[in-house]
Amino acid sequence: MALSTEESGRLAALLSGQDERVTTRWTEIVTSSLRGRLSQAELRRQVQDLHRAIVSTGEQGIIDLSADSAAELRAALSELSRGRARQGFSATETTVSIFALKDVLAELVQENGGPNALPDYVAFSKLVDEMGLFTFESFVRTRESLIADQAEQLLELSTPVVKLWEGVVAVPLVGTLDSARAQVVMERLLQTLVDTSSPYAIIDITGVPAVDTQVAQHILKTVVAARLMGADCIISGIRPQIAQTIVALGIEFGDIATKASLADALRHVLRLNGVETARRQPRRDA
Repeated sequence: MALSTEESGRLAALLSGQDERVTTRWTEIVTSSLRGRLSQAELRRQVQDLHRAIVSTGEQGIIDLSADSAAELRAALSELSRGRARQGFSATETTVSIFALKDVLAELVQENGGPNALPDYVAFSKLVDEMGLFTFESFVRTRESLIADQAEQLLELSTPVVKLWEGVVAVPLVGTLDSARAQVVMERLLQTLVDTSSPYAIIDITGVPAVDTQVAQHILKTVVAARLMGADCIISGIRPQIAQTIVALGIEFGDIATKASLADALRHVLRLNGVETARRQPRRDA
């Protein structure tokens, strides 16, 4: 919704004629909705930026959020949305900061009166509604971007590749293994094999709650990729329940070595390297 040239001019004159009052009143209304979660100084700065952008756009002529002339106003609204999203505010708390301008405009229009008072307030309210919608959409885009970044970071943190021995690395998997996570596992494992020049890799699935055909395919693809890099893979952590499921599904790991535990897998690799290991005997009381 765009304001006409006359409406834009009257809005700019209405807001610019009482800068301090508008800023103070707008800040007061928003403060009550944020419940002290934002400092007065920061909130006042945001309100002043929005106030300045609205007046500047109105003085140029028609206020239309989709027009090039409203670039400053869109930038101010976007900055507010991004800042609030990163600070953990809700979409409602963010848009209320825009809708609070309606209360300020209602007071100013009522005081000034005139034949255009009611039509102007209706037009101004529609503009504020459009600004609120724009703010909400910007907030959602920012929040979705933040969630995507956090999900990617969690994926990386949940798929560590650790060095167990000279030439031996391990990937302890915990939780469900989907396509996205399987890709991260493969990339991190292959990169670690290159960085450490390790000839052996242990994929431990002790923390994987269930193994179905899809999970098995992801694991097999990782093993094949590692072999192409010149490394042998051992799968460990196959519990009795998972072993029965694998047999029932008809999944075959072929010539891939499998062990019941990570310790057994490491012991197997060490034997392949000619390192003798011995199980610690329990202490006997004298």
